[in-house]
Amino acid sequence: MKFSKIVLPGVSLIAVTYGLARFSFGLLLPDINQSLQMSETVSGMISSLFYLAYCITIIVSTVITTKEGPRSMILLAGLSASVGLLLMSSTPNVWILALGVLLAGGSTGLVSPPYGAAIALWIKETKQGKANTWINSGTSFGIVLSGVGAHFLTSDWRMTYLIYAVLTFLVLVWNFRAIPRDGMNSNVQFDKGNLSIRGIKGSVPLILASLILGISTAPFWTFSRSFIEVVGNYSEWQLSGFWVVIGLFGVLGGFSGSLIDRWGLSFTYKLGSLSIASASIILSITSGSWFLSYVSAGLFGSSYIFLTGVLLVWGIRVFITNASLGIGIPFLLLAMGQVIGASLAGMFISTWGYAATFILYGIVGITATLIGPKKSRKISEAPINMNQEIMNNMQ
Repeated sequence: MKFSKIVLPGVSLIAVTYGLARFSFGLLLPDINQSLQMSETVSGMISSLFYLAYCITIIVSTVITTKEGPRSMILLAGLSASVGLLLMSSTPNVWILALGVLLAGGSTGLVSPPYGAAIALWIKETKQGKANTWINSGTSFGIVLSGVGAHFLTSDWRMTYLIYAVLTFLVLVWNFRAIPRDGMNSNVQFDKGNLSIRGIKGSVPLILASLILGISTAPFWTFSRSFIEVVGNYSEWQLSGFWVVIGLFGVLGGFSGSLIDRWGLSFTYKLGSLSIASASIILSITSGSWFLSYVSAGLFGSSYIFLTGVLLVWGIRVFITNASLGIGIPFLLLAMGQVIGASLAGMFISTWGYAATFILYGIVGITATLIGPKKSRKISEAPINMNQEIMNNMQ
């Protein structure tokens, strides 16, 4: 199949599900809070639903994709995001907003596994790495788009979500026309492997590190924009620009594989986890300065995408006989950590304020550096380029 026929709609669907349906919530949250009169505790609980939905749908999507092929899950992801955004745009109360959040957040879990399968099925093996690199970049593009859209489209968050819903539906139609109707290629087999983590050496540190990193990053995604708006004197374009910087610098995180080759998995993990923890601490101290806040945003954006790549490589090395499990475990635990982190962050902010909460979560992130992979293997001993399975799940 022609390279662009899969890649371009794939980039677009990743962009609208992750960037518009999921991560734009933190950018629009201050206006939503004011409109619906939500407390920080309530908004933190609702934000955690994004990650909870992801945990559930990524499992469902993996199972169904394995049995029926990628097309149905790709289309369901686009439909879920469209309906979720539409509900969020028209919500009369917190309960409908929560339902919209569940559908919008679930779309991200639905879309990741099937696009990995689609590339394996319909893209030549020599181009699969390039295809996944492009599709993975959709996350950063979507974050940039949400930041730009929030500033230029409209100042009304409901209308913004309505426009996002329309864009997402158009991308869904594009994918409907682009993805082949045939089921899975009969020549492609998916080995379910051993789904147990018992007795797997190194699995416990991987699980703990993923969970802790998920907890530590949740407040930045949800409350960073609200934080700088409350404590600083920012114009609307500066607030939107903060979000755009996260997305733009997220592209740099794609170099994690090269850095692992050069410096080793243990060092790059510690570098990434220390950097992302530092982003929260820097923001807590310098939130009144737009330039230093932007530095924090850039550090967070690049470190987050960087760390997802590191966790994938680490997971594949731990579950060396089952790469799919090695990919699923760290991302599931990362999302579970974000459920916990987002839920608690709202309560902490209501009690202690933004600065203290961000410092606390930064310290939590620093503890993750103590649970990294050991320097027991050279890079050449474990496969880093796992084609579609690594790059497509770097969300």
